[in-house]
Amino acid sequence: MRLSDPQEYVQGVRSCDRRLLSKTITLVESALGPHQELARQILDQLMPFSGKALRLGITGVPGVGKSTFIESLGMYLVNQGHRLAVLAVDPSSARSGGSVMADKTRMEQLATHPGAYIRPSPAGETLGGVARKTRETMLICEAAGYDVIIVETVGVGQSETTVASMVDFFLVLMLAGAGDELQGIKKGVLELADAVAINKADGANLENARQAAKIYQMALHLLHPATPTWEPAVLTCSALEKTGVETIWETVLRHHSAFSQSGELEQKRRNQAIDWMWALVEEGLKARFRQHAGVAARLPELVRAIGSGITAPTAAAAELLFLLDNSGDI
Repeated sequence: MRLSDPQEYVQGVRSCDRRLLSKTITLVESALGPHQELARQILDQLMPFSGKALRLGITGVPGVGKSTFIESLGMYLVNQGHRLAVLAVDPSSARSGGSVMADKTRMEQLATHPGAYIRPSPAGETLGGVARKTRETMLICEAAGYDVIIVETVGVGQSETTVASMVDFFLVLMLAGAGDELQGIKKGVLELADAVAINKADGANLENARQAAKIYQMALHLLHPATPTWEPAVLTCSALEKTGVETIWETVLRHHSAFSQSGELEQKRRNQAIDWMWALVEEGLKARFRQHAGVAARLPELVRAIGSGITAPTAAAAELLFLLDNSGDI
């Protein structure tokens, strides 16, 4: 395949050729200049075919059973005739920066189903552990005909905020019976949630899950809803026993219908696209700043001066920015 021919990639994605779909996403994730340029051309041609999927973000505390839940929900969806893409954003390897493939191996049934496509991606250096190219990958999968996109976060830092900014519905999975029922969750995450689901509501833990649901419901009542159209729901489920999963999906559909009818879904996606542009602008400016010859030459000395207490960080930053003003490069 010729590297310079974007049309072959576009046709491959549109026909849902899994090999070409994966190669296109690999191009998008590549840091090489020629790959980035080709990826931009491909994305431009695929954009008219994107935007028709329901986008669902899922996060949760460690040990909550996200992969098991996603497989249970995913199998339910593909058996209903949906085509599902799961973008599992994995922690990067400390040595190689590569993707930890555990999510795919834990979703054994879903990974082999013809109606599902699972793409683990390395989190890289992006704040919060969300892969830098997840949004582009989502658009590519939509253009390939996948009508439900699930974006799973690593569940740490600011990744919840980042994923919430690219999906239609944000689901927070929680556990019960772990002492403090509000363990591991911050007010900010609750504010982002369109629904909270207490997982592992089975066996001896069933009553604990019901009690936890009441506590989270009270906590959500203390927050001002982001919109009068929707009050966040609190649900219980058992991904292992596959109970409550259908109710969660019905909740997602009710939310999608309400937001579509009110026009908020269209407005939300427009705002997300604009925010995405500014995030890319900031990222590009930071990269160009570091590549600037004057900055690169002066930076090591300033870093040493700051470390030795000779120069204040504010003065060093001002000097570096002054170099850009004088050069006129940015």
